[in-house]
Order: sequence, then C-alpha cells, then structure tokens
Amino acid sequence: MGRVPVEMSRERFEELVGEALDEVPEELLGLMSNVVILVEDDPPPGEDLLGLYEGHALTRRGWDYSGVLPDRILIYRRPILRICDTEEDVVDEVAVTVVHEIAHHFGIDDERLHALGWG
Repeated sequence: MGRVPVEMSRERFEELVGEALDEVPEELLGLMSNVVILVEDDPPPGEDLLGLYEGHALTRRGWDYSGVLPDRILIYRRPILRICDTEEDVVDEVAVTVVHEIAHHFGIDDERLHALGWG
C-alpha cells in the first residue's frame, strides 16, 4: 500500500514552519540579514524542490549592497507534505529545509551542508 501524504491546511503548515524556526539556533537566526521566509504551495514548474533561497548570499554582498529587496527563503508546502507521515515529520523536514536555505544565505553550498550532516 502506498504512503498517504500528510494532509493539512496552509494555516497549520505555516504554524509548523513557525515551530521549525524555533528549532533553528538563535545565533543563526540573529545573523540573518534582510531575509524573509515565505510559504508557497509548489515550486516553479519542472522543479523538484522542498525549499529555495533567492537573493545575495552574505559572502557576495559588497560595498554597493544597499536598497535591495529582501532575500527570500521559500518553503514549498505540497512537496514537504508528500514526503512526510506525521506532523512531527513536517516540523523536522521544514527545520532541515530552513537551515539548508539559511546556509545558502551564508554562502554555504550543498556539498558542505551534507558534510555537516544536514543532508
């Protein structure tokens, strides 16, 4: 029998994103600069993503970085719900996804994240 993805409202999912953010170390969140975290239902067509970082990594911001729109961390609701069995799984998966995208904000690539155990 195939797995049944977790069903939940967008409002509940956003609450769980808030809970997941509480799991992210305060030191890390405190270092973020000019970033918003948003929930979207689906990634762009053809993309198989749980989350996405859009913006200018801190390591690439030069003296001329000013007056720009905030970077965005997008968390994709439906793909995360598809791979989770319980609400606890959703919180864990969102926490890992948020840390992953925050790492990109700090200029840390996927290879280094995997080495650090954030597969």
